[in-house]
Amino acid sequence: MSRVFLETIKILDGVALHLEYHQERLNTALQTSNSYNLYTLINPPTNALYRCRILYDAAEIEIEYLPYTKHYIHTLKLVLSDAIIYDKKYVNRDEINRLFMQKEQCDDILIIKKGLVSDTSIANIAFYDGKLWFTPKAALLKGTCRTRLLLEGKIIEKEIRVEDIKKYKKIALMNAMIDFDIIASDNIEEIIC
Repeated sequence: MSRVFLETIKILDGVALHLEYHQERLNTALQTSNSYNLYTLINPPTNALYRCRILYDAAEIEIEYLPYTKHYIHTLKLVLSDAIIYDKKYVNRDEINRLFMQKEQCDDILIIKKGLVSDTSIANIAFYDGKLWFTPKAALLKGTCRTRLLLEGKIIEKEIRVEDIKKYKKIALMNAMIDFDIIASDNIEEIIC
């Protein structure tokens, strides 16, 4: 099956977490509110942690449940791409994968577009200034976790230029599977390689 869009939902002990945000993104991608109803379609395993992977387009949907093991990220390589567009969660990640190949010895990449910080290859990002957490306005994908944390007032959207990174004290990554995951180092220079 060759679907256009992808959705990833965290399943913990049989519960699909934050489903309303995933349903909204699916509806937005298909440009209709009469699309698939994830509340009735998801029938997850009842034990442990799973990644619910949904491939879909307007004609068909495919749902699978995969055991999940967290991949820890400690370092990020800055990569430039002024042309990248990933405004919906597409199945085709060729451009992101091409950029990821530039990571060298780092764990992941931090994409810089037109001088502004956007996202890593798998997550939105946030920066801590000692008081507040800020997430880039220039995010490539407005992720479900990012959207939820903005609505809850836990992070603030802000334009973050590449030269601003060194002003921050901590970095956190966020997506549906890892939620809000603070990178352990307090030294930004150790994280950005």
